[in-house]
Amino acid sequence: MFGECGLRLPCLGRGRRRAAAGKELEPVLLVSGIGGSVLNARNKKTGRKICVWVRILLANLEFKKYVWSMYNTETGYVESLDPDYEIVVPEDDYGLHAIDILDPSWWAKCLHLTDVYHFHDMIDMLVECGYEKGTTLFGFGYDFRQSNRIDKTLDDLRVKLESAYKASGGKKVNIISHSMGGLLLRCFISLYNDVFAKYVNKWICIACPFQGAPGCINDSLLTGLQFVYGFESFFFVSRWTMHQLLIECPSIYEMLPNPEFNWNQQPVIQVWRKPSEDNEAVKLDVYDPTECISLFEEALRDNELTYNGKSIALPFNFSILKWAADTRQILDNAQLPSSVGFYNIYGTSFDSPHDVCYGSETSPITNLSEVCHTTPEYTYVDGDGTVPAESAKADGFAAVARVAVESTHRELLKDKRVFQLLKQWLGVNDNSQHSMSSSKVMDVSIEPIPIELATRDLL
Repeated sequence: MFGECGLRLPCLGRGRRRAAAGKELEPVLLVSGIGGSVLNARNKKTGRKICVWVRILLANLEFKKYVWSMYNTETGYVESLDPDYEIVVPEDDYGLHAIDILDPSWWAKCLHLTDVYHFHDMIDMLVECGYEKGTTLFGFGYDFRQSNRIDKTLDDLRVKLESAYKASGGKKVNIISHSMGGLLLRCFISLYNDVFAKYVNKWICIACPFQGAPGCINDSLLTGLQFVYGFESFFFVSRWTMHQLLIECPSIYEMLPNPEFNWNQQPVIQVWRKPSEDNEAVKLDVYDPTECISLFEEALRDNELTYNGKSIALPFNFSILKWAADTRQILDNAQLPSSVGFYNIYGTSFDSPHDVCYGSETSPITNLSEVCHTTPEYTYVDGDGTVPAESAKADGFAAVARVAVESTHRELLKDKRVFQLLKQWLGVNDNSQHSMSSSKVMDVSIEPIPIELATRDLL
């Protein structure tokens, strides 16, 4: 076993792990969400690779150079602007490396920069419970720029499930997904239902935006996403740099609020507007999930970026919107195989963006293109700080258990109460006091442990 800086450390607790392994554990596959996989840029000719997500040093520069992309309307794939490079996900450590510590540089590990720790704590917990990498523990990272139903990602997932099944001696796989990873799996179920039924025993879903993440996603298409604030933000990808990528990402469009969902209160975008400089009248325009498309179109009409000295137009992409609408149909058609147990953990008790407002009555917007350079104001609902609880728990499946945990989007991946639930459902906790193996849905709330939120959560 290796420590943070690659030093070999004594292997503690080996007897306990062997004892647990003797229980013949079923394999576990961890599936990440958007932003939750290491991405490398690989030179198509030389094979040389450079880590481009996540990285701290030179983050903005390398992101622009290698990750900025365009959507190919003929294939449905997102392709890097640099034709000499392609984005790949490392498969090291049976897929776990890509979803463990998102900046895998030695100094990030030595400095213990926990902001880039993703599945790290959960992997450690599972290893302590007796899971062995490559035999009963696997990871699945993927190019999260792409659609959740793109062929390559779904094919890779099928291969991963088959590999885990065979490596464990023919035992069915228990999947633990986070955030958008749940949408990927839902697409897989819809399109490869028989394969899912063949290889999967249980699916434990954490913080999935089943019906979208209204405030975060609407705003990401208009102003981008900023993951780190304060002094640290100077070393990370900027909000504007991220914005130019997200406009061309089908995965983002696929998480727009579902207009057909029966929201407690329909999410909207509000814009305080003054029609012209000469007209002093100020009004509040309100756009529902269907009407907001016209806002996206007008606000992004003249959006462009400069790459290698050339200007590239990046307006709102209607081809991606159509693709995403078809994805929504695939998501809605998903039927969970009766042989698979489904468990849903979602976050609560944190303000989660729902409505977004740009401008104000005293400082209105004249031209809608100004929206893209305006600081948003949110109206919040209950959730994990990113995904509203009503979206995360609206899975539409016959769940074995549906549990609310008071934690934030990313912190759910290291929450002790979540770990307790995982051990119970995976059958590795001999001291479980509550059985959750029945077919009756359990809606549970679990008391909080104070958490300090340092960064904007990844979906």
